[in-house]
Amino acid sequence: MVKMSRVGYYLGEYKHNLTAQNRLALPKRFRFEIESAEIVLAKGDGNWIEGFAVEKWKQIVQQFLTVPFTEAEGRNLRRRVFASAMLVELDAQGRIVIPDPLLIWVGLKGKVGEEVVVLGVGDHFEIWSSAQFEAQVVRKS
Repeated sequence: MVKMSRVGYYLGEYKHNLTAQNRLALPKRFRFEIESAEIVLAKGDGNWIEGFAVEKWKQIVQQFLTVPFTEAEGRNLRRRVFASAMLVELDAQGRIVIPDPLLIWVGLKGKVGEEVVVLGVGDHFEIWSSAQFEAQVVRKS
């Protein structure tokens, strides 16, 4: 039996399927790293979704708030970051419902049963469509 312990980072690559209700089961190891029943999902810089524990998101927000909103660059950065971020809850089975705007962003809207890659990247995790992950990450490695 594998003993679970908090390492403070999201590690590993996992494959799960998207349900008809846009639900995705997070890997058990990831759930163990999350201290609350809520996580923040946001658009990544490419065709993926980024997931953060609320505690980590609060730290990241502090960095963005130091960028002056009186300058166009600061306003645009804040819009991109905050407008795409959504708070979602983990259910008792460790699943999240991915909001439609984020499913559209990664090309998973309406793709029931589609394989999804959940990737640990240290202080947060990423959610990819398996096809996009294969094309953008695996083939370029």
